[in-house]
Amino acid sequence: MLRSDSFVLISLSVITAGLCWANVLAPSFFPVSMLSLAALAGGFLLQLRSLLLLDMVLLAALGYATTWGPDTTPGAVFVVLLTAVAVLVLSRTRTRLGVQGTLGESMLVDLRDRLRQQGEMPQLPQGWAAEVVLRPAGGASFSGDFLVATRSTDGSVFEVVVVDVSGKGVAAGTRALLLSGAFGGLLGSMAPDQFLPAANSYLLRQRWQEGFATAVHLVVDLSTGRFVVRTAGHPPVAHFRAGSGRWQVIEQAEGPALGLLAEAQFVAQTGALGRGDALLLYTDGLVESPGDDLSVGIDRLVGQAERLVTKGFRHGARKLIDAVATGQVDDRALVLIWRE
Repeated sequence: MLRSDSFVLISLSVITAGLCWANVLAPSFFPVSMLSLAALAGGFLLQLRSLLLLDMVLLAALGYATTWGPDTTPGAVFVVLLTAVAVLVLSRTRTRLGVQGTLGESMLVDLRDRLRQQGEMPQLPQGWAAEVVLRPAGGASFSGDFLVATRSTDGSVFEVVVVDVSGKGVAAGTRALLLSGAFGGLLGSMAPDQFLPAANSYLLRQRWQEGFATAVHLVVDLSTGRFVVRTAGHPPVAHFRAGSGRWQVIEQAEGPALGLLAEAQFVAQTGALGRGDALLLYTDGLVESPGDDLSVGIDRLVGQAERLVTKGFRHGARKLIDAVATGQVDDRALVLIWRE
């Protein structure tokens, strides 16, 4: 037992004894249920072994208060016991994680912030712009949808991959954090045509029970506007052509979801972003509706995107995701890239 842990245990034991004695003398000001505060403090400050010792002190204090206290009710005793058991269960979970007190929550917050930081867009040159909106299911902090973006060393090539991990919420968020780090290391460090095969191999090696993910990989030459897009079980990219004034869905860039097939092939589709053109990348949570074909949701998204043409694309990503989102049942992500 650590010296600091022993000091906290002794202090809380003294406080417990003091509350018990105060309850006997002045039950109106110090009800026996106040002993639950000592149990809560122990859950935040003590390790599991010390918490067990504190619970023994609490039991002794409850026995004394029940015997000598004037107005000790069964309900108050039940509240203290229930609090002690709940704190003990939570402490066992933290012990398995190797964290103590509020460090577990702090660790989750740090993981969430890291996932968001990895999804930030790099600064694009003048004449180019991009917006990203991520919406976890149910308003949760974690999302199975994430993106990784980078620019080449000379700044002439821009790459972005949008990924949808199977599942939702915290379970999908932890897998998304692992994949975002791995994909961040792959993106830009190898030839673009090798990225999705390498990502697919990585997922296969993980051997997760829910080990698949969909992805769309976009590579843009910022000097010419030429782009290459590949998808892995992901909804198709939408391309706005300023010349025709219409959105076009790029259906040809197809491939299987990542983590399913060992020798998966991913078809590339090329195009060009001219002045005023735009690209729309999104996850299926934005266009998927129960009972409807996916194409219905894509048509709805493209229909809403047409309204951006006259108003301009700036702040368009948030407008689109607010207008098209069908509910809070799935994670949603949307990336809008345009050339001014």
